[in-house]
Order: sequence, then C-alpha cells, then structure tokens
Amino acid sequence: MTAIAEPSPRVLIADDQALVRSGFRLILTTRGIDVVGEAADGVQAVAAARELRPDVVLMDIRMPTMDGLQAARHVLEELPDCRVIMLTTFDLDRYVYAALALGASGFLLKDVTPEHLAAAVRLVGTGDALLAPSITRRLVERFASGDRRPTQAPAAHRDLAALTPRELEVLTLLGQGLSNTELAAALTLSDATVKTHVARIFAKLGLRDRAQAVVLAYETGLVSPGDSV
Repeated sequence: MTAIAEPSPRVLIADDQALVRSGFRLILTTRGIDVVGEAADGVQAVAAARELRPDVVLMDIRMPTMDGLQAARHVLEELPDCRVIMLTTFDLDRYVYAALALGASGFLLKDVTPEHLAAAVRLVGTGDALLAPSITRRLVERFASGDRRPTQAPAAHRDLAALTPRELEVLTLLGQGLSNTELAAALTLSDATVKTHVARIFAKLGLRDRAQAVVLAYETGLVSPGDSV
C-alpha cells in the first residue's frame, strides 16, 4: 500500500527586508512548501494571517510599525492552531524568550541553511516544537530572571493545582530539559505512559508544546536556573 504524504504546511513570511522574504519564498517553494503570503511589518503580518489563515508564520522579531513579538501575540490569540517561528539575527535573543512564553514554537537564525529552514517549517506544521528541550532550557535560564517585556504572557498565573503529583513531577523534569526517553528512564515508566502524561499536562495547562512547558516551569518557580536531575 502506498503511504499518503502529509499535506504541506501553508506559510506566511513576515520580515521587513524584501530580500529575506524573496529568498525564503524561493527556498520553500522549490521544496514543495506553499508560501501563501508575505508581510513587511507586524501590522501587515497580523492582517495577512487573519485573512490567509496559514499553518506556519515565519515572523521576524525586529520589524517597524509593530514588532514581531506583538504581532506573534495577536496571531496566536486569534489563530490558536497557527504555529509561529521567530526569525532573529542573534542567537539566544532575549526577545525569543518572551516569544516562547507567548506560545511561539521556536526560533531560527536568518542565516539558516535552506534544508534546515524547510525541515523546521514542516516540523512545526505537524504541531511539534522546533527547539530541543535542552536548548529551550538554556535560553530560559539566561533570560528568566532578566528584564521582562510588557507583552509577555502571564505563564506564572496558570494553575498547577490542576496537575496530579505525577504530572507535576513530569513537568518539573520537562523544565529541566529531559526528553521523553530520559523522562521514562528517570521515572521508570514506559515511553507510551510518558507521552500520555505529557499530553495531559499540555491539555490541562493550555500549552502548545515542550518549549512552552519549559518556560512555564521556570515562570512558576517549579524549576530554577541550575536545577538538574
């Protein structure tokens, strides 16, 4: 039986540099990914996302009129099924931390290779997080105690009391950067059981993916910089 291919994600590119937009469009379209629109600033990005309803938005952090952080917040609030990848020229940009707290699925440097760009878009298009938990943890540890943007999501207000003791334990280990396989080993559970716990945690706390779970663990004080298993 022939396997049915996963549908290609529909992508919106938001960047104030026309050269970046055209370059990314060329990379994605030549790899079979549908680019449904472009935007030159945050206001245009929100309007285009509202009209076109893309699966994935490539969102530059630093744009005129409305920056990418504010634009991402509006898009994620209005289109909960949309995934946002933040674009930045700086590794571990402090604004990326705030974007993850808002619900962005990851970040890419603008000098990303064509293969990595296409793979990242396809990955988050399936609903997965782009960042490995350990990278997210490093990002959060660097900026969790620093200056906070006023548009940052109030992740610390989410009620952890909704979690069972086991789920709280799983979330704590997620926040420390453990993968599902590492979680299973640490808790002496099967991979399937760990996946079930993670899915329930996401559902109860309204989390999109593991990246946001790591941010939440720090925002609530469940995990502190330097904690390790």
